[in-house]
Amino acid sequence: MSNEKATIEQLEESFRDRMPSVTKEGKRNWIYAWQPKGKWYTRRTILSVLYVALFFALPFIKMNGNPALQINVVEGKFSILGLIFWPQDFFIFGVGMVTMVIFIYLFTMIYGRVFCGWACPQTIFMEMIFRKMEWMVEGNPNEQRKLNNGPWNGNKIVRKTLKHLLFLAFSFLIANTFLAYIIGVEDLFKIIQEPVTQHVGGFVALIIFTLAFYGVYAFAREIICTVICPYGRLQSVLLDRNSVIVAYDYNRGEPRGKGRRTEENKLGDCIDCKQCVVVCPTGIDIRNGTQLECINCTACIDACNTVMDKVGLPRGLVRYASEAQLADNQPFKFTGRMKFYSVVLVLLLAGLTTLLLTRNDVDVTLLRARGQLFQEVGTDSLSNLYHLNMVNKTVKDIDVQLKVEELPGVIKLVGGHQLHTPAEGQAESTFFLVLPKSAIKRRDTDVKIGVYKDGKRIRTVKTSFLGYTE
Repeated sequence: MSNEKATIEQLEESFRDRMPSVTKEGKRNWIYAWQPKGKWYTRRTILSVLYVALFFALPFIKMNGNPALQINVVEGKFSILGLIFWPQDFFIFGVGMVTMVIFIYLFTMIYGRVFCGWACPQTIFMEMIFRKMEWMVEGNPNEQRKLNNGPWNGNKIVRKTLKHLLFLAFSFLIANTFLAYIIGVEDLFKIIQEPVTQHVGGFVALIIFTLAFYGVYAFAREIICTVICPYGRLQSVLLDRNSVIVAYDYNRGEPRGKGRRTEENKLGDCIDCKQCVVVCPTGIDIRNGTQLECINCTACIDACNTVMDKVGLPRGLVRYASEAQLADNQPFKFTGRMKFYSVVLVLLLAGLTTLLLTRNDVDVTLLRARGQLFQEVGTDSLSNLYHLNMVNKTVKDIDVQLKVEELPGVIKLVGGHQLHTPAEGQAESTFFLVLPKSAIKRRDTDVKIGVYKDGKRIRTVKTSFLGYTE
């Protein structure tokens, strides 16, 4: 009896032996997902329209004369919300990465993999654009399966050619936009308008990006989510029984089966229609519990709710819930743990936003010249030699003046009276700092140098003055 029980348990768990996209023989099992209909799918569609519109519009939006978002890894120049970041601002990116890791950790612990189903570009483009084009050209999943298994006749050639041309065209559009995020819209237009021979590198990058996106959405598809994406595997160690996920209420649904619900047959609410399976873009059965492949897209919720309406049973057999809720048969509660983590998430984002918005447009590095001692100037003053480097992170040229703060000193620039720094560039200068002997009380005196632009102080730099008097 124990062996029979063990065999049944092994059969029940056999779905974990392989991915739904892989057959027993190790070959690709193509997922034919049906289009879901319901309030959750409508909400996802609305958000997807906003996401896609923002994705294509963002490279053209300017803030403070800069792109709203540009990640120019070639030049080491990054523009976020119109603020220019250079390699000198790497610490901000370090803080940002730490914040993002903590954010992902806490967010997943509370809300599961909701990002994958609602905001991930892979899911949005695949489910809301490419799969819809496929439905439009090849028909519903049954028609697609019949077409794929059928002979290469005129109808199949036309449909397959049209589908892949549409996929290539949209992949090319995505590739252009993606490249605009890296090199900027102006340089992208140059690649498009000017001869290819003048922009061979840019043209090759455009082709590579196009083929990469085409390969992902035409062939790889859900494999990106189930095999390649590290977040999907990270999810398994971040979720716990209190995480809110798309879940099947086994207490209410089991034992599943078709037929009239009576006191004699003791059937649960699940009629085993498998509609939750045929709409899943990764091919899983949500009734098997939490699985690596689930991206929380809510397609199974809409499918199940539609069936429940038809058979006259309450909705919510598949819904957003935690394992603790299902096990204890309790309604959803926003627990103290969730509230605490949510507050931490808000504070992390607020801190990072503050760091981004309060960064300086000008970076100044000031060092006293090595190997140089103080020099006497006249009978009542001493001087030190300094090297100054200034980085201008704005799109306008900057002329600054240097003044000694809180001490009666004088700054004498070598070669002029003000420092000119070009837009998005840097400048170096050397100057003498002269202090009267009466202001020098010890061998190492702390000094503050104010950096002024148009009479307004924009930075204050601290340094030390070496000198002493008898």
